[in-house]
Amino acid sequence: MKIIKTYIEDLVILEPQIYHDNRGYFFEAYTLEALKELDYHFKIVQENVSYSHRGVVRGLHFQDKPHTQAKLIRINQGNILDVVVDLRKDSKTFKKVFSIELSSAKGQMLFVPKGFAHGFSALSENCQISYSCDNFYNTKSENGIHPLDSELAIDWKIPKEEMIISTKDLSQLTLSEVLQNNLF
Repeated sequence: MKIIKTYIEDLVILEPQIYHDNRGYFFEAYTLEALKELDYHFKIVQENVSYSHRGVVRGLHFQDKPHTQAKLIRINQGNILDVVVDLRKDSKTFKKVFSIELSSAKGQMLFVPKGFAHGFSALSENCQISYSCDNFYNTKSENGIHPLDSELAIDWKIPKEEMIISTKDLSQLTLSEVLQNNLF
């Protein structure tokens, strides 16, 4: 598995070796050894699956301490724009946005360490995403940032009039409000 470092410390892209033949293809979706190489101990305790139609924007979600989660994002069907925001106050890239197009065809995965808000937009008609998490979902710790926060100015690669965003996500605070209220 190839590990591609991003400009944000600890945020990495995992690119598996895909073996194709006349039957289809095979690849290792996860191996503990790949993340051990980065000195990151990631133990999967929960696997989530999300299905979305083109135009759906989900996020930007995170869990408050002590229930923060590291996630390994894998696309099972379709392609998405995956977006994270660094919420680690001691990081050189604090408040920076990183985005990448991920597709089931390429098999790339994004490893998102603890301390990030996460979201995505569905760029193809049918998208299925798997999230492997190192901590359990905790309803009381659930939080988020408004996906259309002007401070972040995220280009979701979907025209605004075609976006499908939940009422819950549209009611989230801006990044400034989240930080001002010390919600992370």
